[in-house]
Amino acid sequence: MRDPAFWWYPESLVARMLAPGAAIYGAIAEQRMAKPGASAGVPVICIGNLTVGGAGKTPTALAVAALLRSAGKNPFVLSRGYGGTLEGPVRVDAARHRAADVGDEPLLIARTVPTVIARDRVSGAEAARAGGADVIVMDDGFQNPSLKKDLAIVVVDGRRGIGNGCVFPAGPLRAPLKPQLRRAHAVLVIGAPEGAGEIVSVAQAKGLPVFFGELEPDTAALAAIRGRPVLAFAGIGDPEKFFATLSSSGVDVVERFAFADHHRFSASDARGLLARAGTQGLQLVTTEKDRARMAGEPELMTLAATVQTLPVTLKVAEADAFRDLVLSKAG
Repeated sequence: MRDPAFWWYPESLVARMLAPGAAIYGAIAEQRMAKPGASAGVPVICIGNLTVGGAGKTPTALAVAALLRSAGKNPFVLSRGYGGTLEGPVRVDAARHRAADVGDEPLLIARTVPTVIARDRVSGAEAARAGGADVIVMDDGFQNPSLKKDLAIVVVDGRRGIGNGCVFPAGPLRAPLKPQLRRAHAVLVIGAPEGAGEIVSVAQAKGLPVFFGELEPDTAALAAIRGRPVLAFAGIGDPEKFFATLSSSGVDVVERFAFADHHRFSASDARGLLARAGTQGLQLVTTEKDRARMAGEPELMTLAATVQTLPVTLKVAEADAFRDLVLSKAG
């Protein structure tokens, strides 16, 4: 699904027409979020977001897991496994599983952090603890009430913020803003915060700590890409963020193709991208998450072998305070 454009601009006629449905959806979501969650038996740190679509949860989950490991903890990441067919609980094996099995994000995370996918978060937490986890990092699941969360960090895209501030389907919010913020412990704004002023003000007024971060591209990967014109493509929550990162890093982006979030690339897609790049002498570049969805798919082998990726790492401006907050809740 691609986000409707009207979500990210001031409230429109379409949003007003969808308001009755949004009110019903929001009331159900608010009621569901209010349910008490079960204890996982170990601390749970949830990385979520307020809106539908990408905001930088996966790099944040990886950064939090790295902080925990540096402190001697043994974190496991717990994910629903969106886009995969397996219900779980399953320990993700990056060498054996495909994105079609477990989802692209868990497959990417499992390369560096033990990862469990489960539709049932409680059983997933049990599997993680049985595997040796002494702290669980939930990648998404902020609105899911099944597990008690010791620390809930909501990630906000600095450019898009909370859009028109309306609840789905009239806007991008997953639930009404105030009930969501009542259950959050911190807000992390990723990228220049030009579109996040409203949420920053509301969060600060509620006494929530607000952190600011950037997704920094890998320098070696950038060096390999720079100097050649590229065809960039991405099927993530906000492909424009990826394209902007390339351009601001000095990469000559000649063409760009945006696919829907979690897009499953087909043989036709692969042929088209390879032909387009070959005709114009362009280097194909995509995200690590998109590249993960190609792994193990025979019809995508040539594309996967040809494309280059641009890994990114989260850097938080208030690094010490962020680390202290995470470790204070890690047990």
